[in-house]
Amino acid sequence: LIWRLSSMADYIRISLTTVFIVFASTTLGFTFHRLDGVARSLPVLQAILMIFALVGTRVVYRQYHLWRRLGRAPKDNADQKPAEHRENVLVVGINRVAELYLESVTEFASDRIAIAGLLGRGEQHNGRLVQNQTILGTPREVGKVLQDLELHGILINRIVITIPFDRLTPEARKALLEVEAASDIRLDFFAERIGLAPPSRQYRLRHTPAPDGAVAQEGTPATFVFDAQKLATITGRRYWHLKRAIDFCAAGLLIVLTFPIVVVVSLLIAIEIGMPVAFWQVRPGLLGRPFKIYKLRTLSDAFDADHQRVPDEQRTFALGTFLRRTRLDELLQLYNILSGEMSFVGPRPLLPADQPAGYAARLLVRPGLTGWAQVHGGRQVRAIDKAALDVWYVENASLWLDLKIIALTVPMVLFGERTNTKAIEKTWTDLRQAGIYEGPMPPVDAA
Repeated sequence: LIWRLSSMADYIRISLTTVFIVFASTTLGFTFHRLDGVARSLPVLQAILMIFALVGTRVVYRQYHLWRRLGRAPKDNADQKPAEHRENVLVVGINRVAELYLESVTEFASDRIAIAGLLGRGEQHNGRLVQNQTILGTPREVGKVLQDLELHGILINRIVITIPFDRLTPEARKALLEVEAASDIRLDFFAERIGLAPPSRQYRLRHTPAPDGAVAQEGTPATFVFDAQKLATITGRRYWHLKRAIDFCAAGLLIVLTFPIVVVVSLLIAIEIGMPVAFWQVRPGLLGRPFKIYKLRTLSDAFDADHQRVPDEQRTFALGTFLRRTRLDELLQLYNILSGEMSFVGPRPLLPADQPAGYAARLLVRPGLTGWAQVHGGRQVRAIDKAALDVWYVENASLWLDLKIIALTVPMVLFGERTNTKAIEKTWTDLRQAGIYEGPMPPVDAA
């Protein structure tokens, strides 16, 4: 079990311990007999072999279980379109039932359920992995874990409890029930549902149903639709292969050239704002597949020591403002581009909560570091207009258009974002003429 729970922190500890043991034994040997007849390279070789054996065995064992798990997943997952709304689940417990649940999700519901992480038995397990899922904390820390996940763009819909509820500590039970009472997160007693634990209904809380006629949000977002022929034309363009090749080569070169800048900026962030220097969020990418987008940190912690949210104005630093203004905080996204999760040009990736189903057409291409919407207003443009600009780009993407967007990005970074009302009006007109949008023309100058 320890091999499957091993993480990078364990590998580092093993390596440092091995080096210390070899160094100590070499020092003792030199003290007593000057290492007569012992090759000077032997201690180094011993350390390398020990690290390779101890760490390599764990890596191979974990990879073996990962291959087994993926091998049991449906073979046609790659051909399925991702669900519009994936349910984010937090799992409580590290046991066979938890592993059964994780295996079941992988095999039967990987397109509908996303495992955000697990809550383990003790703090010594934090950061370790179970079936490639990270242990984020303990059940009594569920409030803090949910806050941390929210900062990374992950909103939990359900907490699956894989152990009998009465076996949890009173503090853990109280923390879980407080979460259920104060939010829309549902507690799912999985061990009970499959008959492996006695009912614990006395612990459950009833949610008050929403009043009749209540709606989640006001207004209905616009819907952009490509017909089958246009969709086939867009996805079959040869330009996407050229675009990916350009992205890969340019990202690799820029990573090398900007590495000294990233190091200096990271040191400044560590001094003024604190650790960690990097920040990530989960966002929908190409075809809605979730990925982690990386940024350099520009704000201090969102919650104080009492887990109370800190106002944004108190989290702002001069360095962070400068980094956002110059877009230097987005240098880490070059790694997203290199790996194929992003492109230099494309719709900016939104948080899952800001990505309505009606705007799904903007996910037909890789999200970009800059895009048509950014150079025509960016954050100053309404969400509906931004979606229209992104969908217009999806239909008209070309090498010439990408070069134009990159050229327009330079003055945007230097002088700030400015809304181009004429470009937005033309976008809506083009989308209506192409049959991509058939709703009423929204007023461009509306707030």
